[in-house]
Amino acid sequence: MSESRRWFEQAPPELQTRQKRVSPSPKLWVKCPECRKVLYKEDLAENWQVCSGCGHHLRLAATERIRLLVDEDSFVREDGELRSADPLSFVDSKPYPVRLARAAQKTGQPDAFISGSATMDGIAVQVGVFDFRFMGGSMGSVVGELVTRLFERAAEKNQPAIVVSASGGARMQEGVLSLMQMAKTCAALAVLRDKNIPYISVLTHPTTGGVAASFSMLGDLIIAEPEAFIAFAGPRVIEQTIGQALPEGFQTSEYLLEHGLLDSIVPRGELRDTIVRALRLLTDPIA
Repeated sequence: MSESRRWFEQAPPELQTRQKRVSPSPKLWVKCPECRKVLYKEDLAENWQVCSGCGHHLRLAATERIRLLVDEDSFVREDGELRSADPLSFVDSKPYPVRLARAAQKTGQPDAFISGSATMDGIAVQVGVFDFRFMGGSMGSVVGELVTRLFERAAEKNQPAIVVSASGGARMQEGVLSLMQMAKTCAALAVLRDKNIPYISVLTHPTTGGVAASFSMLGDLIIAEPEAFIAFAGPRVIEQTIGQALPEGFQTSEYLLEHGLLDSIVPRGELRDTIVRALRLLTDPIA
């Protein structure tokens, strides 16, 4: 009797196959890289790509980052027509124009930085956001020009500037032209300093290389997301250079805050309110 019951409880082979076919698509789910919790993608999107289990911050697309920060329907994109050229005719495993085309197809963006005018709680600002999905958020000539123009608009309009960084650094396919963007962006930023116009820098995972070595670490207020990797060079390069093991947690936002290189670590869900409070303090004429 027990054997027949076990046989009866088993689904026929054709039904087992059908059940496999109608199982939920893996495209609907994502596993948190930190706590391994399986998360429904729609729930994750509603929580701005922050894990509900452990609070781990997953990568957020640049367009979503803008939607998180600025007032609804207030963002007006600037200089969206700029496109990268191939001045060095650079070829690694693929020609540079092919890489650009594939990155643009993947992200729907012409390059790794989106910038424009917007308001935050009614405060007029110039805001720019890196898109790490576009060639690792690398800074080539176009990205450097976009950042420079953002600072120039802020100076011209007497509006605070906000840049959210997520970058692997300079874009090697443009060689020294990419490295020159470090000095170019910092020169434009110096004009803001001379005019006492606030600049808030937000560092997300990862912020490295030439971006970390230039404008991203020059904010009047420097905010980072939790557990972000922030560095000029990677840990292996540093260890091989100095011949020493690095401290635990070195190059994380928590380590940098402890050693005075950041002003604050702010969870993503609190970022907009934190920036708005800072803007009101920094732009108050009484202060």
